[in-house]
Amino acid sequence: MRAAVLFSGGADSSLAALALERFCDVTCLTGTFGVTGDHRHAAAAAEALGFDHRTVDLDRAVLEDAVATMAADGYPRNGVQAVHEHALESVAAGDWDLVADGTRRDDRAPTVDRATAQSLEDRHGVDYVAPLAGFGHGAVERLAAEHLTVERGPSEALDRGDYEAEIRALLAEAEGPGVVEAVFPDHEQSRVTGLAADHQP
Repeated sequence: MRAAVLFSGGADSSLAALALERFCDVTCLTGTFGVTGDHRHAAAAAEALGFDHRTVDLDRAVLEDAVATMAADGYPRNGVQAVHEHALESVAAGDWDLVADGTRRDDRAPTVDRATAQSLEDRHGVDYVAPLAGFGHGAVERLAAEHLTVERGPSEALDRGDYEAEIRALLAEAEGPGVVEAVFPDHEQSRVTGLAADHQP
């Protein structure tokens, strides 16, 4: 079974890929709107975990709409949700048996509800899987600490080259850097650099 995992290079998507490895031929895909063009960190993370990595082109108009939504809302949730759903649609349109992401049980955004997952499956003839859907933040952190080597830091400093970096870049360009700080709350991101020493193949 050929599985495509929507991949940022962070701990969540890395654990999702590892969870599927036993059952599937996993490829990590990073969505790109062509804003930054820098996906080396996601590619390096996939390689360090032993997975093939590709990029998938996303529609810049979706990003522009999401940025406008975030600026109007004053928070990222609805815009991030729209971008994530578009990324899943774009991946599902490819030649895959299964499409997955790193969404967790307690994520506020993005999330994939039952109706959205069913629609994705019915329209594209794929299976959608969220391997971490039953895991809360604490469990994911413990799994990452045991199985991965991870760098952590604020989003603006830990540029992984995923679609959040592109959202931030376009939001800064369209609305100014101050709007990025106002819209996105301070939060820590993760960037995977490899497998923990005890879990090397």
